[in-house]
Amino acid sequence: MPAVVCGLLALLLGLPFAGGTTPGTVDSAFAGAVAHLSPGVLRALVIPTEPYVVLALGLLAVVLCLRAGRRREAVLALAVPVLAILLTGWLLKPLYDRWKNGTLVYPSGHTVSLVAVLTVLVLVTRRVVVVVLSAVALLAATAGLVGMGYHYLTDVAGGTLFAVAVVLLIWPARRREPVPSSG
Repeated sequence: MPAVVCGLLALLLGLPFAGGTTPGTVDSAFAGAVAHLSPGVLRALVIPTEPYVVLALGLLAVVLCLRAGRRREAVLALAVPVLAILLTGWLLKPLYDRWKNGTLVYPSGHTVSLVAVLTVLVLVTRRVVVVVLSAVALLAATAGLVGMGYHYLTDVAGGTLFAVAVVLLIWPARRREPVPSSG
């Protein structure tokens, strides 16, 4: 049920902005709130969305699954975020046709890649610390993506909702023990 709710919210959130290029009221307010941050800080805040970070986190999820003997989940840990990214770029972005600075922006592909991998890590580890660190990374990335002018806040929110929906729809529902962490 949470997957369906997230998916519907992601689809509905983008409708008012489809085919447009302007921010909504909330988008403008959030952009104003992060406008005071320096370019160096903003660049640091978007680091969690960089491919090398997302790939490393994805590989960590795969390794944790393999160490626990969960081969099916290891494959899903790799495949599900890729599916979410492909659906975003090939289906949703052209469908919503929302532009900023000459680029399709809804839903945010930066956000989909990060949140899909973080959601997988949360499901694999089931550790509160992973949930907290994931939330901090998403908040930082949100401020950075909006502050750098890459996305509107609604793009990030839509990307977050869509990524969570895709992962939860595909991830096995059965309960298992958390994957042991190293150390």
